[in-house]
Amino acid sequence: MSSRPGTTYAARRSETEAERLDRNLSGLLQELRVVQTGVQLLTGFLLTLPFQARFQEVPAVMRDVYLTVVVASIAATVLLTAPVASHRLLFRRHRLDRVVRTAHHFALAGLMLLGLALTGVAVLIFDTVAGATAATVAGAGFAVLFTATWIGHPWWQRLHR
Repeated sequence: MSSRPGTTYAARRSETEAERLDRNLSGLLQELRVVQTGVQLLTGFLLTLPFQARFQEVPAVMRDVYLTVVVASIAATVLLTAPVASHRLLFRRHRLDRVVRTAHHFALAGLMLLGLALTGVAVLIFDTVAGATAATVAGAGFAVLFTATWIGHPWWQRLHR
């Protein structure tokens, strides 16, 4: 679609503000459905680890990493499900613009925490299986991967449309 100077995106799509908000919320909720199940499964898995017999053998530094990962995973779960709660509580209150705006911010923050949690899980697994050096390399590699694909590439796309 070519951009016509002086026209808004909504005008080019021939949609009202309410239709745009509905479309944005629908798209956002569909995106969140994709990540919600994964982050909830990750969180559930993490919450069972301290009850495993070998967990007491985990070095103190890895227990600190574990707790950081659990916090990031639970916080990601909260933030990625918050738009649903907001929508339910503000349903029919004529505040869809606020719901969409805050849901967008919650989703971004939740995704960043999910990236942190997944990177931390990689560190925990690589440390257990292959040692501290492998854990450091894996953690750095996954941090770069998440940053490049979840932040860098979309940012580059925004700048070069």
